[in-house]
Amino acid sequence: MYKEFEARSEEEAIDKAVAELGLKKGDFDVEVVSSQKKGLFRKGSVTIRVHIPQEEEVIEAVADVDSTPASNEQALEVEDDDEAKIMEFVTTMINKMGYKATVRISFRRDRKLGLSIDSPSSSILIGRKGRNLDAIQLLANVYAGELDKDYKVIIDTENYRMRHEEQIIRMAFKNAEFVRRTHRSKLLPPMNPFERRLVHTALNDFNGVTTESEGEGLYKQVRILPSNEE
Repeated sequence: MYKEFEARSEEEAIDKAVAELGLKKGDFDVEVVSSQKKGLFRKGSVTIRVHIPQEEEVIEAVADVDSTPASNEQALEVEDDDEAKIMEFVTTMINKMGYKATVRISFRRDRKLGLSIDSPSSSILIGRKGRNLDAIQLLANVYAGELDKDYKVIIDTENYRMRHEEQIIRMAFKNAEFVRRTHRSKLLPPMNPFERRLVHTALNDFNGVTTESEGEGLYKQVRILPSNEE
């Protein structure tokens, strides 16, 4: 999907695209279609083509991944002592970090227990790229394992995980559109296994591209490559 804009300069054309489409500059790719220099009897002009992944594709991909429910869903009642202990463990851990928090159960499904943290310090608890939240989740799962629970604990706050998943999927579609258009591969930033699975799943049915993981260790990179399927 693309749309063309014309202005006196590339920067002005991009500004027109931003204003009309209601997007940020980083949400789309720009291709300069034509550029006419200013002359004695003519005005200079630049025509750009803005490439945007279709919104319905993004929505369908988000629906396919295992996202946590919205933070405004009603909290569920505690079903057993182990759930109460896990909630108390997470609350105590955050309090010892020096922050106030209330922990509630947001969902139970597919052998997973979702806990949502309500705190005025949510941004700190999330941390850079969600690493503080991942650390809290890791410790919660270690504790759940000591209680012999066979489900995974998912920790979230301010609906961060769903927003992060949507961001990753949008990035995947944006780069996949670039690869399909230019027939050049694109290497994405290092990601953890769950984030990489999101990208592979989102682009599984994206015509014209294929994906593979590269690197060693936990944080590998996904490369998007052109394919012969269109």
